[in-house]
Amino acid sequence: MSSYNKLLHTYTKEFDEKGISLETVKLFLFELCNENKVNLYLDLDKEALPVIEERFREGVKRILDGEPLNYVLGYTYFFGYKMLVNGDVLIPRYETEELIGLILSKTDEYCKDMDKIVAADIGTGSGAIAIALAKEEKKFEMSATDISSEAVEVAKANAKLNKAKISFMVGDMLEPIKEKGIKLDVLISNPPYIPSEEVMEKSVIDYEPHVALFGGSDGLKFYRMIFEGHKDVMKEHGMLFFEIGYDQKERITKLAREYFENAHIEVLKDINGKDRMLWIRY
Repeated sequence: MSSYNKLLHTYTKEFDEKGISLETVKLFLFELCNENKVNLYLDLDKEALPVIEERFREGVKRILDGEPLNYVLGYTYFFGYKMLVNGDVLIPRYETEELIGLILSKTDEYCKDMDKIVAADIGTGSGAIAIALAKEEKKFEMSATDISSEAVEVAKANAKLNKAKISFMVGDMLEPIKEKGIKLDVLISNPPYIPSEEVMEKSVIDYEPHVALFGGSDGLKFYRMIFEGHKDVMKEHGMLFFEIGYDQKERITKLAREYFENAHIEVLKDINGKDRMLWIRY
């Protein structure tokens, strides 16, 4: 048997050789302890519970093989809400939390007199965006689509976990919304926007779903699909919100102008000063 402190330092050399931060190991052990109601920092020198030691050793092997920590844990946190994740969905990134803040701010400003805001998250993946918005703003009547039925099952589980009311639909981008004749006040999408030839980290390529990563040769394939079909699903006063790649501002703005001639089109920066969010208002 080992103490928690000894467990932490058992794999130090292997993690150093792989270039993996010791903080990753600490976070993994902290989460395992938290799940089992153990205060790691108070019990650091105590003998580790067998269930924690077993899961820790199994998980460390997966992390050393390059698997992302959140897949090993089976969950992450997004905007304060716990989200289940597996290889069928992308792990929500903290940058996307800023998109939630933008949407809440703009709907507060432009939809304050509305009793109901009909909204849809296109390409929902884990459901993180739709769930955070539905929980934070009770006015949202939220739908969410994804082409992956496996991803939708994860999203449904997350909605249940967080007690969020969302209508999930399996289908390609806007098609399920069109089929149901839904007209939106707000459309949200964080579509795959990585150019298909871009070099990615090995852990991302090996473990995260490619259908949720790559957006055609220029990364703009799915924006085009939404821009081309927006008139079929949007109300006249609607707003659209997107996450974009940090280097896509000029190209995405030019593309948006082709489809939204008289709209307000704005790209906003994230907390790191990178162009990250596209906001369109009719």
